[in-house]
Amino acid sequence: MALSATVFKVELGVSDVDHGYYADHSLTVARHPSETDERMVLRLLAFGLRAHRLSDVDGELTFGAGLSTPGVPDLRLADYTGRILEWIIVGQPDERALSKAAGQGEQVLLFPFAAGVPTWWRTVGPKVAGLSNLSVVQIPHDPVQRLAETVDRRIAAQVMVLEGQVTMTVGGVDVTFTPEQLM
Repeated sequence: MALSATVFKVELGVSDVDHGYYADHSLTVARHPSETDERMVLRLLAFGLRAHRLSDVDGELTFGAGLSTPGVPDLRLADYTGRILEWIIVGQPDERALSKAAGQGEQVLLFPFAAGVPTWWRTVGPKVAGLSNLSVVQIPHDPVQRLAETVDRRIAAQVMVLEGQVTMTVGGVDVTFTPEQLM
């Protein structure tokens, strides 16, 4: 018998001062049985970091099917015609997955986060250097790890962006960090 996804109810407040975007989002997040709390927290963070785009487009920012369905984004920003404006991936995919995503979305955003990012990027980075619509933003591992320890089935979270610095709060734990642009 296959294990089913765990459903999380999330109230996410976004205060993106850099982009002048302030909104609360009620989200339902399904976590695949093989997905870690760290990866789920990073998906929430990615939502918070890209939510400001909702004021620029007539569309939706939605979670993908997750680990159970390969070849789909973790998040996608699409207009109401179905055109994918941003294909958002978390983790450390191989160059084939990134090339495929680059062919499907106008912009591809990758948020790698685990401790092995430098080694992975030395291998994958040169292979994807020609993808002009790919942006790679590394999220430090320690803050994601600390936030993942607080995850519960009902999550109250906040993402604040100010002068390039990000503060995320989950379960009463605050972490502040500066994402690093790799590409």
